[in-house]
Amino acid sequence: MFIQVLTLSIIFFLTLPFFFLSLIKSSRSKKPSTPNVLPKRYPLIGSYFDIKSNQSNRLEWITRILKNCPSATYTLHHILGYRQIFTASPDNVQHILKTRFNNYPKGEFFINVFFDFLGNGIFNADGEAWKFERQVSSHEFNTRSLRKFVETVVDAELNDRLVPMLSGAVTGKTVLDFQDVLQRFAFDNICKIAFGYDPECLLPSLPQTEFADAFEDATHLSSERFRAPITLTWRIKRFFNVGSEKKLKIAISQVRDFAKKLVREKKQELATKSSLDSVDILSRFLNSGHSDENFTTDIVISFILAGRDTTSAALTWFFWLIHQHPEVEKEILKEIKEKSDMLVFEEVKDMAYIHASLCESMRLYPPVPTDSKRAVADDVLPDGTVVKKGSVVTYAPYAIGRMENIWGSDWEEFKPERWLQRDEAGKWSFVGRDPYTYPVFQAGPRICLGKEMAFLQMKRVVAGTLRRFKVVPAVEEGFQPEFVSYLTAKMKGGFPIKVEERGKLD
Repeated sequence: MFIQVLTLSIIFFLTLPFFFLSLIKSSRSKKPSTPNVLPKRYPLIGSYFDIKSNQSNRLEWITRILKNCPSATYTLHHILGYRQIFTASPDNVQHILKTRFNNYPKGEFFINVFFDFLGNGIFNADGEAWKFERQVSSHEFNTRSLRKFVETVVDAELNDRLVPMLSGAVTGKTVLDFQDVLQRFAFDNICKIAFGYDPECLLPSLPQTEFADAFEDATHLSSERFRAPITLTWRIKRFFNVGSEKKLKIAISQVRDFAKKLVREKKQELATKSSLDSVDILSRFLNSGHSDENFTTDIVISFILAGRDTTSAALTWFFWLIHQHPEVEKEILKEIKEKSDMLVFEEVKDMAYIHASLCESMRLYPPVPTDSKRAVADDVLPDGTVVKKGSVVTYAPYAIGRMENIWGSDWEEFKPERWLQRDEAGKWSFVGRDPYTYPVFQAGPRICLGKEMAFLQMKRVVAGTLRRFKVVPAVEEGFQPEFVSYLTAKMKGGFPIKVEERGKLD
């Protein structure tokens, strides 16, 4: 607290003259005041006051700014000349993620913020290190055996844990925090897929597990570093090992120590036999000769981070939205009814309406609402925005999903049909958007390796849940949930639900 007060005091006294000068100029102006969503900028401190006052609703604030800019792009000025460019322009997104890919890596700032937690894992790497990890990972993700393993893991977690839990909620007429349940479901899945380890988070007692809790703390506190308006604050706290940085250090130590323990156990097992029998991602890396402990630990932690909150966030908002739109739920039930009780891969792949509904849900509530890169050299974006070397350039899927010029005047509506067309027989077929208009899974060379795995998991959960149950939000009439963003998005305060037995499909 002392460090924060000291830092803010210095800023206050440095900028006070400029602030009063601005007030004097405003009072002398004879022009009537008009509402302006664009932030005010001052010498030395840029738009610090607007940034600080909008810290709690930063995403909505940035979205309003972009919607009021002709090119959906805005340069935000921070303290001491530091600039951050935000964009919701698909042309700019394509330029950043593909056309000039090498000029826009994650950058030193992002890597430094998350290095303690992610090390040199694929989601925290650039250059040759990233190319190597991407090549190795891409080979493993494209195997049919991994896809089959993922199906087996998801089905087991669905049928042995999620469905019984929902049945118990029906019998006991209890209220569940469905966001928490889905996070536990996803964490069990991704740990089994990544490590071959079952943390058993979705047991009936909903236990607190040290690894899961430490992972949550490490994720949240690392993202707080990234969101801090003054980076010096967290760096000083880390140096003195106090406050949130002390808590972060403990959480990271717990995560990495446990992950390294699992790596060592797998390596010991491999030493006694020619290859590992399990087909989890860690075993695949070790079997292929990638046995460095830090390398395998970093890359597997990155995969857990990617798979832990993204699918659960997407599903949380999906179930909220379909309850608000019973006509969509009716179409989904119709599609489920056409499939067998024990879904095979081709049936899941063929669920066009559910696929479209998930895409539409993620358009409005993307699991990763913003993503940033840092310019290696001076550049000019397609809309004419000048990018100086070292500038952070952030594209915002959340804002892109709210652009009227892209999605039409009905952009606020949850409308899966915007992703669909009917054939002559009246059957729905999915019509995708290009990844720069819909960068929910990134795009270009860094497009998400687990995209198909994520849809496979989500569609199985949707079908397995809605076939048996009706999910009913346990909230007051007129309640509107709040979208909050850390590294990934969440529903603020959780998603309380009651569960009703569906009986037969309508």
